Amino acid sequence: MLNQNQTPLLNALKANAARPHAPFYTPGHKQGKGISQPLVDLLGKAVFCADLTELADLDNLFAPQGVIQESQQLAAEAFGASQTWFLVNGSTCGVEAAILATCGVGDKIILPRNVHSSAIAGLILSGAIPIFVNPEYDPVLDIAHSITPSAVQSALQQHPDAKAVLAVYPTYYGVCGDLSAIAHITHQYNIPLLVDEAHGAHFAFHPELPTPALACGADLTVQSIHKVLGALTQASMLHIQGHRIDSDRISKALQLVQSTSPSYLLLASLDAARQQMALHGNMLMSRTLQLAQEARTRISQIPGLSTPLVFKEEIRSSGFVALDQTRLTVTVSNLGLTGFEADEILDEKLGVTAEFSSMQHLTFIISLGNTHADIEQLVQGFTTLAQEYRQNLTLRTPICQNLVSTMGYSWRFSPREAFFAVSETLPLAKTSDRICTETVCPYPPGIPVLMPGEIITKPVLDYLQQIQAMGGFISGCADSSLRSLKVVKE
Repeated sequence: MLNQNQTPLLNALKANAARPHAPFYTPGHKQGKGISQPLVDLLGKAVFCADLTELADLDNLFAPQGVIQESQQLAAEAFGASQTWFLVNGSTCGVEAAILATCGVGDKIILPRNVHSSAIAGLILSGAIPIFVNPEYDPVLDIAHSITPSAVQSALQQHPDAKAVLAVYPTYYGVCGDLSAIAHITHQYNIPLLVDEAHGAHFAFHPELPTPALACGADLTVQSIHKVLGALTQASMLHIQGHRIDSDRISKALQLVQSTSPSYLLLASLDAARQQMALHGNMLMSRTLQLAQEARTRISQIPGLSTPLVFKEEIRSSGFVALDQTRLTVTVSNLGLTGFEADEILDEKLGVTAEFSSMQHLTFIISLGNTHADIEQLVQGFTTLAQEYRQNLTLRTPICQNLVSTMGYSWRFSPREAFFAVSETLPLAKTSDRICTETVCPYPPGIPVLMPGEIITKPVLDYLQQIQAMGGFISGCADSSLRSLKVVKE
């Protein structure tokens, strides 16, 4: 057992920040002496003293032998891994590296159609061929859950030469599928299970949270420590266990997708966040769960509102076996509002900002950083929304079903081939039946609706326009107004 009280990287950074010396190395601001005064006014001076580079005492992220290595070993033990890598380019680079390390050009990988755009980037970089599996869809809530073990089994039977399976656990809504069963099925083919666990970094620290991916049998998992724990934005981790993944290939892949000038502020924040959770995680998550339960109970009592995602054993499905109770989804459609409209009102007029909005719902991340005052403001915001902004109720057709049922299966090029193909830009109305060269997705949650190599269909175009008309934001394409798209030139 390692001493989880230690913070070797944080301590080394603190010591080097305080060491008197004349700096003739990057970064150019020289511990804050060259920083613009408005930035100093915003952030203070101390943070810039610690914005250092790979000095001798600070180790090297790509060949760690000192304090980074020690910090990563502590993290591996705390999160239940055999080996851990610190990431400074977010979970995005971790997902990309996972695919690069397990798949080459022409290799097949089985993955959900509602993957994050980082997985599509991994397909483009690696040249891998996606075998998409549709997630389980809840038509009542208009929400896509997780892929099911039976769907993975069917995909592997049809494609026994696949090199890996990738799963999302949990979804953006906090829903967890039967990952243990998926791991068991995947390992029968002697291939690794990769998990995008970006929103589940806290699972290892409280028994009332879903089982962590590694404990379910995943071979590799990527976690955004910054999303739900106490690290700085972009600070993430990649963990592996077992023998199915070559750790050297992970290291080499990360060298391709991570900055060669890693921020030591981000790295030190990972060290500190790990210590915080290893020492106090159970207490912090108990408090967070209590806050979430208070919010869920009080909001569900407001007329016109509901908090529909509550896991019950009697309604368990293979795409929904557990729920992260710190993720709060509120249905606002019975107020006669879309989630996009409610989000705008709450944010601009009531001082409450959600994580993301959809047609019927708003979703909130409640974490160790939230307070009772935050929950009070959230409840009061929804109370005001229900009392003062209710509209005449109109029936709106769920739109997620169109997305789930129409996307992901019509291909003429691999994602890599289409991405590098000669393209042309066409008005949106003229792109139907053409081959897309862009990754197009409403964001958040960053789930692509179109990706390079996919044939553009009218239902998908209608879906994108409907999302945009209702206040959603479309990202990934060159023309953010969605008046045009790039397609393979004929």
